[in-house]
Order: sequence, then C-alpha cells, then structure tokens
Amino acid sequence: MNSSTSWDVWKRLVVYAENNRRLAWGSVAAALISVAASVAGPLLIGRAIDRMLGPGSVDFRSIGGILLALAVVYAIGSFFAWLLTYLTNKISYQTVNRMRDDLFDRLNRLPLRFHDNTPHGDTISRFVNDMDAVSDGMLQGFSTFLTGIFTILGAIGFMLYISPLMTLVVLVSAPVSYYVARFITTRSQKLFREQAKFLGSLNGYAEEIIGGQRIVQAFHYEVHTRGEFERRNEELKQVGIKSQFYGSLANPTTRIVNNFTFSIVAVIGSLDIIYGGISVGDLSSFLIYSNLFAKPFNEVTGVLTQIQAATASLQRIFAVLDQEPEIPDAPDARVLPAVQSTIVFDRVSFRYTPDRPLISDFSLEVPPGTRVAIVGQTGAGKTTLVNLLMRFYDVDSGSIRVDGTDIRHLTRDSLRNSFGMVLQDTWLFGGSIRDNIAYGKPDATLEEVKAAAKAAHAHGFIMRLPEGYDTLLSASGDNLSQGQKQLLTIARVMLADPPMLILDEATSSIDTRTEQRIQQAFLKLMEGRTSFVIAHRLSTIRESDLILFMRDGNIVEKGTHEELLALKGGYAALYNSQFAV
Repeated sequence: MNSSTSWDVWKRLVVYAENNRRLAWGSVAAALISVAASVAGPLLIGRAIDRMLGPGSVDFRSIGGILLALAVVYAIGSFFAWLLTYLTNKISYQTVNRMRDDLFDRLNRLPLRFHDNTPHGDTISRFVNDMDAVSDGMLQGFSTFLTGIFTILGAIGFMLYISPLMTLVVLVSAPVSYYVARFITTRSQKLFREQAKFLGSLNGYAEEIIGGQRIVQAFHYEVHTRGEFERRNEELKQVGIKSQFYGSLANPTTRIVNNFTFSIVAVIGSLDIIYGGISVGDLSSFLIYSNLFAKPFNEVTGVLTQIQAATASLQRIFAVLDQEPEIPDAPDARVLPAVQSTIVFDRVSFRYTPDRPLISDFSLEVPPGTRVAIVGQTGAGKTTLVNLLMRFYDVDSGSIRVDGTDIRHLTRDSLRNSFGMVLQDTWLFGGSIRDNIAYGKPDATLEEVKAAAKAAHAHGFIMRLPEGYDTLLSASGDNLSQGQKQLLTIARVMLADPPMLILDEATSSIDTRTEQRIQQAFLKLMEGRTSFVIAHRLSTIRESDLILFMRDGNIVEKGTHEELLALKGGYAALYNSQFAV
C-alpha cells in the first residue's frame, strides 16, 4: 500500500484502532449524549426569553423551571464530554502503543543495510517525536470529528424547526468555509512534511555529535559543530514558522465567513420578528444554533495544524513499516546443529552499492577447528566477509556453505547462535554488569558469570565497583572505560560458549599487558573451535593456523605467519611496518 497520500495513512491508522471497537462505540455514545445536551440548551434558552415579555411581565416560575432543566442538561453534557475525552485519550494511546510495538518489531527485522544507511537520530525521532505528533493529531481529530458530525446534524434539525429560510442561508455558507480551509491546508501540507524531515535530520545530527563529544573536543571542532547545528536549527525554525503560519490561517478565514453569515441571519431574523414569523426567543435560539453549526468547522480548522503534523509523521512511520524486512527463512530451512562445521566460501561476489564491486569470485574452505586470521588495509573487505557469513547481508552471487548447507537454507537464528562475536564497537545496555555478561545466556548462575569474567580478566575491576556484579550501567556503559566495556563483551562471549567465534578487533581498546593475558584466554577459548580473527595489530594473530591477507576484496596471500613473512609480500611489509625498530 502506498503510504505517501494523506487518506491512505489515516485509513491505515484506523486499522490500528480497530481493536478498540468497544471504546470507540463508547466514545460515539458519549459524543451523542454530550451533543444532545448542548443542542437542547439553546431551545430552553429561547423558551426562557419568551417568558420575559417586558417590565412586570416576567413569568419567574416558568423561567425558574427552565433554568433548573438547563442546569441538569448542561451537567449531563459536561459529564459525557469528560467521558468522551477520557475514552479518546485511551484509544489514542493504545493505538500509538501498538504502532510503536510494530515499528520496533519491524526495525528488528529490517536488513542491516537499512540501519547502515539511516541516521540513528532520525530513527529515534520517528519513535518519539513522530509518535507524539500522531497521538496528538489522533486525539484532537477523533473527538472533533465525532462531536462535529452530531453537532452539525442536531443544529440543522433545530434550525429547520425554527426557520427554513435562515437555515438555507447558514447551509450555503458551509461549502464556502470548507473550500477556504481546503485551499489553505493543501498548500501547508508540504511544509509540515518538510518540518518533520528537518526535525529528524536535526535529531540525527545532535545524536551524532553528543555521542562523539570526545573527538569533537579533541579536534577543537566545537565552533564548527555549533555552526552546523545552528544552520540546521535555523532551517527547522524557518520551515516551522511557515508551516504554522499557513496552517493557522485556516481558522480565522473560516471565522470571517461564519461571522458574515451570522450578520445576515440576524438581519433576516429581525425582519421575521417584525412580521410575526418568529419570536425573539426563537431568533436567540437560532443564532446560538448557527454558532453551534459553525463551531465544528472552526474547530476542525483550528486542529488542522496538529492533524497535518500527524499526517506528515504517519507518512514517516509507515515509510519504515513498509520497508522490506529481511528475506525470511526458507520453508525448508534446517537448524544448524551447535557443533564444529566446515565453512566454504564458493566463488562469492558482493557489493554494497551497484556501481562499486567489493568482493569478486572469492573462494575459501575452512576446516573445523581452524583459526583463521584476516588482515589487510582498511576497506579490503575483511568485515564484509563476517557480514556475509552471519547473513547480515546476502551474497550477490556464489554461495557460503556451513556444514555442507548453503546458509540461505539454514535458519538465521541457528546460524547466528553458532557464532560468538566480539566486535570493535562495544555494545552494552542499561542494566547490571551481571545482566550484560549473561546477555547470551540469561539463565546463567552468578558463579558461571564470575568464571567468564575471570577468564576475560574483568573480575578484578568489577569487584572494585561499588556494587560489584550488581553495579548498574548507563544505557551505553559510559560509566566504564572503553577497555572495561570491551572486557565485558569478551566475558559475554566466553559465557555463551559458542561452537565458532568471530573476533573483529576484539582487543583494540585494551592495553598491551591486558591484551597479552586476554590472548591466553582467547587461545584457550579457540581450542578446537573454528575462529575468524580480524585484526590490525598483527601481534594478536601470529598463532593462527591460517592468515589471509586481503586487498580489494580478494585474497592475495595466505599461509601461516612464518610462510607469509618468507614471501616478503604485502603481509610482511605490513608486519614489519608495525615492528620495525
């Protein structure tokens, strides 16, 4: 379904709200009773006015009864107006809650390509700002729509009862108000889409700079980043002012039309009173009804700004929900057993963008238990091999086989559970240190967690923290050093104890002394396991069974450390550049 048009996104929103049918019917009933009370009031007011014929000719007893009835009617109307607000609030928040769940689920199922190409701040903006805009627009729009329809119908009925001629004048003004509002809103909708886009861009930039404050300050880039932020903020301000200005024109312009209509009705009604057609009370009631009739049009134009912002936000949300998820597992996909397996890259070709080939006709066979090191210059395709092996991306041609089966015919869960990964970029979540280490094995005992931490040489610094293993970490682990965070991710893999390992610059943020101790732990962990080690610090891969030296997506040299040094090729040059005196 195309989510680019306004009607489509609102129809899709109604689908999300379908689970709230009982609440919706309750809202309809509350709106109906509330409006019935509001349209009954003017008729009673007119009857009261007609009981005031002049000085000394006021029927106070009848007026008292009418005022009592009026108080009861308005009390009932106020209660059901409150109930309508409560129910529409509940519908709005429950609907947005389901949308947010679906958005999160879709993000978890989108291919890595989407996350690599979309700023994280923009994604967060869709979760927070856009969802809030949808909630506000839905809340205002739903209640205004319900009460508006019933108010218009009720007001028309009572106006026809009082004076068909004056009713015709009021009805003629309605299309004028509608087309005036439509003319304005169609021109302001584009500005609201731009406003949502600029807001997402600003959030993305702010998230990027806040996350990289150490680098920003280290390179004295504060002035430049402030200038760039001010530029983007100014763009948002300008488009925000324009969208709010054009959106706010709708309400006063429709009020001008309504006030003009009100004046004509007052003149016609006065003449009708003179000729005995209606009473003063009838004219008073009619004028109130004409006001009630115009009120929904004024309210709709008044909340159009929120509805337009919600529409733009819905388009951004559905743009993500409409993204194609990861290719699902094949119906006949088998579960990869948690055992050592032969891994074969068979004439694999891959490119991130169509015009830039990265890996071409790549072939490699890795027997079970082999420790493979992959080295090369930045951009040689080292990490890409890991992305392909884990099926974060699918190959363009050729195949990768594990245990004799093309990985496209294995379930993703079983494939990825067979590998333990320690990456250069550490990831920790808000929670205790124990929970972070046990991420891959939630049912692990405290003794198992401690054993893994000791093997990773993390136990010492953990015990020096105020609460030990129960110490709470911030969402990104900012209360730990980079090296400490990486030790925790290493302990996490050691606890999970997977049959195969992927270490991508796993010791890049650890000091040399700790690195030497970690290497001993890794050697123990890698015993009998198929392991892929990506490293720039070649001191960490000398014990590997096979070293691949890559350039431009191809293996140009392979062998043991001693064999590659003897070749005196690219690997030897890279090694000597790190250890030359």
